[in-house]
Amino acid sequence: MTRLLKSREVLLVGVILALLALIASRFPAFIQPGNLVDVLTDTSPLIILALGQAVVILTRCIDLSVASNLALTGMVCAMLNVAYPGLPIPVILVVALALGAVLGAFNGILVWKLSIPPIVVTLGTLTIYRGIIFVISDGQWVNAHEMSAAFTGFPRADILGLPVLAWIAILATIALLVMVARTPLGRAFYAVGGNPNAAVYTGLNVGRTQFWAFVLSGTLSGLCGYLWVARYSVAYVDIARGFELEVVAACVIGGIAIAGGAGTIMGAVLGALFLGIIKNALPVVGISPFWQLAISGAAIVIAVAFNARAGRRQGRIILKRAEQEAQA
Repeated sequence: MTRLLKSREVLLVGVILALLALIASRFPAFIQPGNLVDVLTDTSPLIILALGQAVVILTRCIDLSVASNLALTGMVCAMLNVAYPGLPIPVILVVALALGAVLGAFNGILVWKLSIPPIVVTLGTLTIYRGIIFVISDGQWVNAHEMSAAFTGFPRADILGLPVLAWIAILATIALLVMVARTPLGRAFYAVGGNPNAAVYTGLNVGRTQFWAFVLSGTLSGLCGYLWVARYSVAYVDIARGFELEVVAACVIGGIAIAGGAGTIMGAVLGALFLGIIKNALPVVGISPFWQLAISGAAIVIAVAFNARAGRRQGRIILKRAEQEAQA
């Protein structure tokens, strides 16, 4: 019971409920079911990207190119829709998933085969992918009137009171929870991030495991690319610029250790929801949404400091137990 109360997920749930109660005390309409659905829908892209980023960070890597991957995939999907308006949505979804996976695999190959630090690789591809968008679009926008109704309507379609975009975030969360907890690859993510040397002795290929983490992150970024462009009915070079900071912040706030090997998928989702509520609440309480970047940065610093302190405390507990066992 004590361990449960100390878990990051329970702490975050408490903080989110307290935050909602605080906002509702001044603006009761904020917690109306319709508004909460809007908050969940607005936060869904962040949740989807945080799922992939969490897996990458678990393997001691980081993917700073997720927003550029999203923007490039979204632009390709939008241009494809303009060129072929009758193309079925499932085909566009497959294209988005495949292109995102290829872009993620490119990061993974560089990290795996060339042993380049992940932060260097993804900083480079962050710029490369933005540059490719400019080249293929010639710097032009794809606007709503050029897109088909089916293209823009898919993420907004209502199923049982929730938009498809929110349902996709929920289904992706369930899939990642099962994959990480129940499959050898999911356990390998933790093993590789927790202790790479020990992982090698158990027969795990560290580079290959990190490669699959990047592919997973890229695939989710590609999916998010189509959903983002279709929901907002616009595609341009700078779309989602800087969004990678929010994604990393969501993971760190959710308890994903930046050094890898620790944290949960549900923690990353709760971290995303925490940021999503703050983002939606800022205009309500009369604070500029641009403060959200400052809040995200501050939250990263505080969360990393909190994680480091918790790690040291846990280390002392382990040492204390070892001493007690040795004396016994």
